[in-house]
Amino acid sequence: MKAEKIINPTSGYLMLFFVIGVFFGGIILSINYNNPVFLILTAIGFISMFGFILVNPNTSKVILLFGKYVGTIKKNGLYWANPLYTKKKISLRASNFDSERLKVNDKLGNPVMISTILVWRVTDTYKAAFDVDNYENFVRVQTDAAVRKLASMYPYDNFADEGREEEITLRSSVNEVSEALEKEIEERLAIAGIEVLEARIGYLAYAQEIANAMLKRQQATAIVAARHKIVEGAVSMVEMALEELNKKEIVTLDEERKAAMVSNLMVVLCGDKEASPVLNTGTLNH
Repeated sequence: MKAEKIINPTSGYLMLFFVIGVFFGGIILSINYNNPVFLILTAIGFISMFGFILVNPNTSKVILLFGKYVGTIKKNGLYWANPLYTKKKISLRASNFDSERLKVNDKLGNPVMISTILVWRVTDTYKAAFDVDNYENFVRVQTDAAVRKLASMYPYDNFADEGREEEITLRSSVNEVSEALEKEIEERLAIAGIEVLEARIGYLAYAQEIANAMLKRQQATAIVAARHKIVEGAVSMVEMALEELNKKEIVTLDEERKAAMVSNLMVVLCGDKEASPVLNTGTLNH
């Protein structure tokens, strides 16, 4: 397999004056001497005009001669080479690619919608021009394939009721997932001589058919976690209240009254609504 070959043809600025001189010189000589033989010079000048090659910054020209690879011009400027050369332009600029939103299954089998943003550029013009059919389409297809594979490797998120937690998830482990995605795409695009500058998840959500169910599940998980914290705090506050009452000897409580006090405090501290005080004008038991 061949590799990229960098060439620097003849400067086109000197050849520009030479070709113009030959072209118009043939016409002038033909008129002055009334001899059409000099028009051969004009024909040579006309054909030589097809030998000029203009290379803009951050672009390249792949040069072919009757199907044979001659080399690649990467240095910008005006050049002149064999007029029979075939020139193929390949951009060396960084390009953005925002993939379509794909429906794929995550590691747990849940359907999710996912897309990626890719920044890439061509580094090997020979591979980009000859090792793949269309390198731009190759980038799109391989990126979609890499995203599908990545989504199947990790779960969308962790849930407490599953009894286990994954170290890496699509939603929370942004840096780790982006690194894995970039590595996967880079391995796939290496055959086309393309360098991956950045790859990251652009869009991530549950598929529409399970989005509502998963939202309720997340809300339920959040409520359970919040209740857990509330109960922990309430128990701590009740314990502190009993200790302070005993320490300052404000009131002497037997076990039954302590139980009633704990019950009332837990209801007040853990309830969803504000407590409505009730004034007891009798004894504790009446």
